Amino acid sequence: MTAATARAPRKAEEAPGAEDARGARWGVARTVLRLHRAALLVWGPAVLGLTGWLVWLTEVTADEARAKQEACDRAVQDWCDMSVGILGYSAPMDGIATLTANAFVAVAAFAGGALIGRELESGTARLAWSQGITPARWLTAKLAGPALAVTLGVTVLVLVFRWAWKPNRVLIGTDWMDDSVFVALGPAAVAYALCALALGTLTALLLRRALPALAVSVALTWLLAQVLVYFRASLWPSRTRTSATEEVYGPDSAWQVDQGALVHGSPAPRVNHWGCDGTTEEMRRCLDDLGVTGYYATYHPESHFWPLHLVETGILLTVAAAAVAVSFRLLRHRTA
Repeated sequence: MTAATARAPRKAEEAPGAEDARGARWGVARTVLRLHRAALLVWGPAVLGLTGWLVWLTEVTADEARAKQEACDRAVQDWCDMSVGILGYSAPMDGIATLTANAFVAVAAFAGGALIGRELESGTARLAWSQGITPARWLTAKLAGPALAVTLGVTVLVLVFRWAWKPNRVLIGTDWMDDSVFVALGPAAVAYALCALALGTLTALLLRRALPALAVSVALTWLLAQVLVYFRASLWPSRTRTSATEEVYGPDSAWQVDQGALVHGSPAPRVNHWGCDGTTEEMRRCLDDLGVTGYYATYHPESHFWPLHLVETGILLTVAAAAVAVSFRLLRHRTA
């Protein structure tokens, strides 16, 4: 009884401070939501709209396109316009894949411009810091809400896109190695968005002006995406097929990275062996003059999708974590 009585006052003394801390945290979060509710009101309906469109395409349009294709397969005439039905499904799916994969551009613009840059430029950030909210807590609240909204929204789009794409891929003009489809099929889409949020934040803290930060954030994230697209095929070891007698290709549904001639047993992509024509003997003589001893094809089978995808995702999350760490360090240095 005595121990319980002794502990009670201590709890009573600690409770008000803990409650104040919780109230401060929720106060910052509520302020962030209130300031950026317009962005949330755009983002939420956009995700719901694209999700509903995917469901409609899968449940209604895909069946119509497939029926059109089957009717053409059964038709006796030599020509049948089944492309009309297929394009009604393929073109919207390609568009949704592009929007999902490039959502990071909008996130970068929002982070660099409205989320951080505008508050630093207008001085509202310093006003918040002067009212007992530490800069670190302010930045944490600024990042946490948008990161959660972006993660949930893009995850929903990725899951629904995978559900729609997988059973109807024969009706789609692009395959898994297409730039937009590759990103939209997995967590790399989320990683791109989070990386854009982090880079936009860092850019805004460096420039402290909304419009320049918006422009630089978009340019920086777009450049990072282009670099990763350029080196994507090198993120995981590819496979190679060779032949001593005829040109070779990768298997169906594989991403063919390179193809060419073997010169003295080594790949030589710059050798123009296609210029050898004429009779069989003339072609053989031309190839011998070039030193061609066979042919090769370098490719990624479809089973390489996840290794390639997860390596790219890891790179993006590493960049995002580094940008966030530098942002907190920079903010602490400037407000010390």
